[in-house]
Amino acid sequence: MTNGIGFDAALADVDGGVHPPVDVAMLAVALGVALRSAGLPAGPDRCERLARAVTVMGASTIAELHACALATMVSDPSQVDTFERVFAEMFAAAVPRPPGPMAPQQGMTMESAESPWSADSPSAPGGPGELPPVPRQVDADSSASSSQSDPEQEEMPEVPAIRRVASATERLRGRDFVQLSPAELRQLAVLMRELTIAVPPRRTRRYRPRKDGVRLDMRRTLRQARRTGGEPVTIARQAVRARPRRLIVLCDISGSMEPYARALLQLMYVASRATGTLSGSLQGATRPRTEVFTFATRLTRLTPFLAAATPETMLAKAGEAAPDWAGGTRIGAALREFNDHYGARGMARGAVVLIISDGWETGDPAVLGAQMARLHRIAYRIVWANPRTQSSRYRPEVGGMAAAWPYCDAVVSAHNFEALDDLLAALRAPAVRRPPAVPSPASSGDPAPAGRPGPSAPQPMSLPITGPLARHWSPRS
Repeated sequence: MTNGIGFDAALADVDGGVHPPVDVAMLAVALGVALRSAGLPAGPDRCERLARAVTVMGASTIAELHACALATMVSDPSQVDTFERVFAEMFAAAVPRPPGPMAPQQGMTMESAESPWSADSPSAPGGPGELPPVPRQVDADSSASSSQSDPEQEEMPEVPAIRRVASATERLRGRDFVQLSPAELRQLAVLMRELTIAVPPRRTRRYRPRKDGVRLDMRRTLRQARRTGGEPVTIARQAVRARPRRLIVLCDISGSMEPYARALLQLMYVASRATGTLSGSLQGATRPRTEVFTFATRLTRLTPFLAAATPETMLAKAGEAAPDWAGGTRIGAALREFNDHYGARGMARGAVVLIISDGWETGDPAVLGAQMARLHRIAYRIVWANPRTQSSRYRPEVGGMAAAWPYCDAVVSAHNFEALDDLLAALRAPAVRRPPAVPSPASSGDPAPAGRPGPSAPQPMSLPITGPLARHWSPRS
């Protein structure tokens, strides 16, 4: 990797000696090991990106190496100070004087345009700011001890650095929805337009003409045979007609779920207005007809507001329509109202139901279990998005989540943009045939008749859980 980037001529020592060509891969690995020892998540992937960046840029000076390393090895503003300290330790011999200015790079926002490595430093080995032959490796302990024992290094003033090295898009992808400001939430809507919500199609009892269909269309075959003297030259076939399933979204807008509700309602708004055909891995799915409801202490239908001009307008109208926004949580009562007025009357029959809630139930958990059992019997698939499942210590063993758990087909976290991939995959996954869960008399609140044994309690199912919860916990049998 040393050919074609000018390292051979750039590595001349002060006394006129010439060192062997620099191995860019070893340079990247040495810097990655030092940064990882100092506490930064500098893995092999970042070392590879650094080596590629140095090769593509043709870096031959310390300033260019510093720019490449800063762009590839740092992903958060809080990591910049540690990066600067480790980089200064490794290349201290090449930085004998105070820093000089460095031009800002396009696409980066910085609080200062200075860098601790000047490209025109005359005392750097081999000429103005050129790369040293072999960096010396440091770890966290050695860097701390050297900073305490070297008085010259202690007297050096603190050097301001680039505070925002990752682009806004990359930072938004990994940030929790709770940490997003209103401006960042608007930027997130642009990223959400790249996502596609799809659900499995619904088979109907009707057929449509298709050349590779499995059913013989006798009527059309005989009708075409009249054109050829009664001889059935062309055999007409039919295939089952499929139609899009309905997607029912029940979103918790209580105080603990308010930030997540805004982001996920914005996702539903963007997805409902998306156009175009499905392609690639979505070829077996269809775009859903979406119905959106919110609940905290009461149920509110927000489907008419999905026709708003912008996501901000939709969220504003939703806040006005839902008087219980950021209030308490009564999941069981809201599900009972949905089942009585919408679900049991046909809206949820054969639909994919998405429940967005953290499972905090202030009412009776037995009511929630009974209503989930009703919904389970008529819905095609139930997906629960719980942001608390991102933690490996989460256990759905108490409260409302424990009562609802046996009736869910999948549990996802959906706490940031990157976790939305798991949510979309759970929505378009086909349902697994399973026996209907029958609530016990204790969970439904109805006593069993005397002399007659009540129905057995539902057994928890094995859910396809994503995130840390999938590796640390599974439902008890």
